[in-house]
Amino acid sequence: MDLLGAGGLSVGWFAAEGGFAARFVLQHGIAAVFVVAFVSSALQFPALLGERGLLPVPLYVKRVSKLPGPSLFRRHYSDALLRVVAWGGAGIGVTVVLGLPQRGPPWLPMLAFLAMWLLYMSIVNVGQVFYGFGWEILLLEAGFLAAFLGSNQTMTPVITLWLFRWLVFRLEFGAGMIKMRGDTAWRDLTALYYHHETQPMPNPLSWWFHHLPKPLHKVEVVGNHFAQLVVPFLLFAPQPVASWAALVVVTTQLWLVLSGNFAWLNLLTLVLACSAVGDSVLAVVPGRLPAGTPGSAGSPLWFMLVVLALGALMVVLSWRPLRNLFSRRQAMNASFNRWRLGNAYGAFGSITRDRFEVVVEGWDGQQWLEYGFRGKPGDPSRMPRQWAPYHLRLDWMMWFLALGQPGMNWFVPFLQQLLAADPATLKLLRHDPFAGQTPQQVRAQVYAYRFTSWREWRRTGNWWVREPMGLLVPPLG
Repeated sequence: MDLLGAGGLSVGWFAAEGGFAARFVLQHGIAAVFVVAFVSSALQFPALLGERGLLPVPLYVKRVSKLPGPSLFRRHYSDALLRVVAWGGAGIGVTVVLGLPQRGPPWLPMLAFLAMWLLYMSIVNVGQVFYGFGWEILLLEAGFLAAFLGSNQTMTPVITLWLFRWLVFRLEFGAGMIKMRGDTAWRDLTALYYHHETQPMPNPLSWWFHHLPKPLHKVEVVGNHFAQLVVPFLLFAPQPVASWAALVVVTTQLWLVLSGNFAWLNLLTLVLACSAVGDSVLAVVPGRLPAGTPGSAGSPLWFMLVVLALGALMVVLSWRPLRNLFSRRQAMNASFNRWRLGNAYGAFGSITRDRFEVVVEGWDGQQWLEYGFRGKPGDPSRMPRQWAPYHLRLDWMMWFLALGQPGMNWFVPFLQQLLAADPATLKLLRHDPFAGQTPQQVRAQVYAYRFTSWREWRRTGNWWVREPMGLLVPPLG
């Protein structure tokens, strides 16, 4: 066992054999997702949660006795401070994507990732329902772990890579278990008869996926069960089995990227899966250290001790999510501590069979004119758009509202902002039929939506057929 390397102390059990390629993908990929998340917050947060937003943070922090976790906005919030935090976090992420901190000592990328983790956690912990998505806490946990990957001057810690594999295991196996427990459609293999049509935000290929033959849909579900209930265990197997397991995860995530919009969930998952891929698979990676160069043979003692402490901490924090995986009352996308570490994950435990959409309209004195949203279905002739990995938070919440979930605490203020022709709110939309002017009244109707058939699509060119179901909110003026 080599106890002393050129760059500091190194022991065989600490350093991953190779691991440079996995570290490269993890650091650059997670940082890139942080950039998307921070930019999304900078552009949307003030209108949704700002000083004059739908759920203003200043009122929220006064109302609650304790926030879900630490936040820079606990004592003071302003839209200007939010933008400093969001654009500052994005700037730090860009430096990591460019590989600048990785060229220095290991404490430099560590500081960069911990800064992004703390800054984004400050946003999430006051984001209320608009930040209540599983990929928010997934990004936070991934960003925290990435702080302990080292730099180009150190070996890649095997402990950190195994913690990433454990994160992917919880994410994938948790999603598989919640499906098997949650809906008969997953057990009888019919879930994809409905999913592509009723998912929160279809993309340009969702219509085509929906019209695949039903026997192929069943094969897809079987493949999903294999990928989420069997493959995660193989991530801990020796190479090359672990690499092949990671490749299955990456392939299934790319399939989901092609068929829908799920913000950065799929992109981040396939990045995290690369923690199980050996250097022999990712043989050529820009920035990888050649074997035997100074700094590639060892790690400072302080860094090794910090990584060991990280491993001990995560072992302790993993007990509750481990129990949750096998609990009959499995929690989905839940945090068990204020630092958003050791979380429980899962998605689509139940499948909706019918699609409903809330359509918002304004009255100009003669007719009702429809507001257009950027991502959610509206105009039946408009082809669904690709937005992921960018997260359209308002559009996602409109999907939950159409399902009947509580949302009037933000939706009525949204309608009031439309009545006032609030510029920040209108920027969240694709189309304002009043061109910045105030309508006389606004209302919200519920429609049943379904994809057109092949015959209907060829005849009309429409992607959707919709039928009015009634008023959700009567005219407000």
